[in-house]
Amino acid sequence: MNLSIKNMTLTGLLIALGLVLPTFFHMFGTGAVMLPMHIPVMICGMICGAPYGAICGFLLPYISSLLTGMPPVFPNAIAMSLELCTYGLVSGYLFRIREYNPYFSLVGAMMSGRAVSGIIYAVLMGFAGREYGLRIFLTTAFVTALPGIVIQLVFVPSLVVALIKQNFVARSDRKEFCTGDAGHA
Repeated sequence: MNLSIKNMTLTGLLIALGLVLPTFFHMFGTGAVMLPMHIPVMICGMICGAPYGAICGFLLPYISSLLTGMPPVFPNAIAMSLELCTYGLVSGYLFRIREYNPYFSLVGAMMSGRAVSGIIYAVLMGFAGREYGLRIFLTTAFVTALPGIVIQLVFVPSLVVALIKQNFVARSDRKEFCTGDAGHA
């Protein structure tokens, strides 16, 4: 199967998973704690590559907002789309292009995405005349989200390594990313 068709298909499936998982967790009031939308995006970046992960992350909050009303477009979907886009882009870049191990790639993506989220929320809240500072950022990005962070650190690298061991996904795509040539895998 052509690699780009496979990656587009997987990206679509991971977007669908990113729509279903939050619905399930929000039924129990744990969506903001478990971060279920983040998981498919990081997996997408690592198994499909940075461009696919970025697209998955950027679109997912808007599609979810359109279909379910969650998250609200302002400020959450706007900030989340840029945060998740960063997760998908950085996880794919670090893992597939730089060929870092999955844990380092994941942590790098998590830190980068949270930094983007903090900046975007600060800007959006400033426009809205609402308070947003370092304390709020640290609480929402790290303290409240700690269970979700732990789940991501355990689940995402384990799944990605298992998929590689089963030859479901190639380890590197340096040529594809640098030249835009999808080639065959």
